[in-house]
Amino acid sequence: MGGGYLTNPLVFLVQVLCGAYALIVMLRFLLQLVRADFHNPVSQFVVRLTTPLLRPMRRVIPAAGRIDTSSLLLAWLVSAIELLLTMLILGRGMQPLAALLGALPLLTQLAIHIFLFSILIQVILSWVGGGYNPAASVIHSLTEPLLAPIGGLDLSPMAAMVGLVLLEMLLIPPLEALVATLTGG
Repeated sequence: MGGGYLTNPLVFLVQVLCGAYALIVMLRFLLQLVRADFHNPVSQFVVRLTTPLLRPMRRVIPAAGRIDTSSLLLAWLVSAIELLLTMLILGRGMQPLAALLGALPLLTQLAIHIFLFSILIQVILSWVGGGYNPAASVIHSLTEPLLAPIGGLDLSPMAAMVGLVLLEMLLIPPLEALVATLTGG
């Protein structure tokens, strides 16, 4: 398609739709990994949005212990489709291998960002207080594995966030470089 009038709006639309669904599927994967309460309304919303595509996948792809491989695979495929559609819209042709490999750093970064924003939201909710909030319970489930080891510190959320940003800085560039090397890009 190249640099036509609709290129940027189409790329934006693809990134928003695919990115939002990849986020929801990754949330489902992470919520299952941390054993969040699936009776929670937020968890139920995530389950309702992801079950239609995950149900047929689960018939073919079994879980590996506590790891929901179907959710992880679906998030990876959605991210790869996002990259593939973006490449096609930008006129770069069909590069399925580049899209599949390029989705790996995207998913890694997405998981890190979910944890980062969960910690930030949890900190803000602790300041605001208020009554019961179903989202707060889900966020606590997500952040507990990261904050528990450093929980004795008042600044443990900040320490966890610094660690996550450092992890992103150390992990994503080598993954992107590996993808570029493998795909000749």
